[in-house]
Amino acid sequence: MKVDFDKNNDLVPAIIQDEHSQKVLMLGYMNQEALEKTQKEGRVTFYSRSKNRLWTKGETSGNYLNLVNIESDCDHDTLLVTVNPVGPVCHTGSDTCFDHKNQPNAFFLNYLQQVIKLRKNDGPGKSYTKSLFDKGINKIAQKVGEEAVELVIEAKESNDELFKNEAADLLFHLLVLLEEKGFDLNDIIEVLHARHK
Repeated sequence: MKVDFDKNNDLVPAIIQDEHSQKVLMLGYMNQEALEKTQKEGRVTFYSRSKNRLWTKGETSGNYLNLVNIESDCDHDTLLVTVNPVGPVCHTGSDTCFDHKNQPNAFFLNYLQQVIKLRKNDGPGKSYTKSLFDKGINKIAQKVGEEAVELVIEAKESNDELFKNEAADLLFHLLVLLEEKGFDLNDIIEVLHARHK
């Protein structure tokens, strides 16, 4: 990737965008060293103009920007950095530095997938999710089947709260099954996109 650091005192603007929501989260600046550190460590590092030093977003708050991709624009003097944010991005506590919400309910599924992935690697018996992974694919698949049947039963009743809870149980167990099979929700969404054409 070609980046022209010479145009603006060895700095280029870095537009930070959420991989899943496509929302612009913030704007920072990178020099060559910040770019290399970001690529090497997988967490976004900027050059702080006020502190005159490298600054890894989240180094004090823990709200890191986990790197997905970096690309430069047509003039090679601006970067688009795609990330998976951990927590709010702005120092004010807002989801973005433009005070936009970045947590529509559907995007919570992406966060839940990350939690499930972490639980899979926990020590034995630390959570319900981990216990499912410990029992293996047969138990996980069985739970998906059970939850599907329970959802069908509740669909025929008139208790909306029970129906929503069974739907949530089914969706959760499906995400566990996808993780066990080495897939995530985006893989399934791609299939749906392909069918939609």
